[in-house]
Amino acid sequence: MCRKCGIIMSEPTIEEVVDLVSSKFDVIEFEQGLDALGFKINQDSDLKERFLDLALKLESLNLIGKIESGDDGMYVIVRRMPPKKKRKWLSSSWMPRILFAIVVSFVMIDGYYRTAGANSIINIGDPIEMAGIYTLSLLGILGIHELGHLVAARLHKLKTTWPYFIPGIPVLGFIPTFGAVIQSRGLTINREILFDVAIAGPIAGLVITIIVTIYGAYTAPVIDSVIAEQLFEDARLIEWSQGEPLFMTGALALFGKGGDTHEVLMTPVLFAAWIGFLITFLNLLPAWQLDGGHMARTLLKEKWHRYATYASMGVLVLLGYWFMAMFILILSSRNPSAQILEEVTPLTRNRKIAYIIIVILAIFCAPIPNGILS
Repeated sequence: MCRKCGIIMSEPTIEEVVDLVSSKFDVIEFEQGLDALGFKINQDSDLKERFLDLALKLESLNLIGKIESGDDGMYVIVRRMPPKKKRKWLSSSWMPRILFAIVVSFVMIDGYYRTAGANSIINIGDPIEMAGIYTLSLLGILGIHELGHLVAARLHKLKTTWPYFIPGIPVLGFIPTFGAVIQSRGLTINREILFDVAIAGPIAGLVITIIVTIYGAYTAPVIDSVIAEQLFEDARLIEWSQGEPLFMTGALALFGKGGDTHEVLMTPVLFAAWIGFLITFLNLLPAWQLDGGHMARTLLKEKWHRYATYASMGVLVLLGYWFMAMFILILSSRNPSAQILEEVTPLTRNRKIAYIIIVILAIFCAPIPNGILS
């Protein structure tokens, strides 16, 4: 007996929905409620593929299908899709373009002033030219990250918006952009779709971040420790205190720019790489609806995913990122995790291995505080 039922449907008709579900599954029992239809089904080895096809067809009819497993069997529950809140300014086609233009302007301005500041110590190039390289590096990292999500979503026939780039605060000691987001316009049908779309962005963005880091490490000037000490005393050079990812430490060491005999100047390109690692690290945390949170959700039930979110906030606090921890706490209290329509099929072994690799990559991207490893 289905206990979670309920819709009386007009278009399409109930008979059409019954025929559609029956064409995909062996229906043992059918029940019509006030706002849903419940179908008790026989489970078979083809459940994932059958339900995927059914869910896509139901979505095209403005309906939601969900697999629910109870003590007395397995059910397909069909409900009418709830009305979506229309935000005209977000749904308009010009909004992503305007935000992108603002972010490009902010990054260019930030790059210009960072180059001018570096040039007061040692000449690294023309401010406008370096601002262009900085903008290409930073937006390349963010853009390829979002492109990874878009490609994976298209492969899984999941509808999404274009990226919304989020302006930051240039020049004043902050970052010129807080990254970019895309919104799903479709339903998350199973674990594999959620995992694949989530992992594609950080991996794509990380590849570009590493390339930018290698270039930044190669071109970054070094300052003799004696001269650097004088510059610190004159307040012309400020010690970097935001932590350094192990990937960046390795890239600098690759070109012999590690150690205590000199200081490496944080050029705009290196700063772009640092932002890339920071955003990748944050996204890989198993928290809330970040990319890492979505991946963790495919492996964990909602209760344990909530604990993983709290643990992630603890890590951020330890690293000194209180603001981000509070941000996740506030948003996760409103919408804790992604909802998956079919959670019966477990994640594949290869994807579980990929998640272990993701955890390792997150450690290498983390902004490790100075001296913590010494």
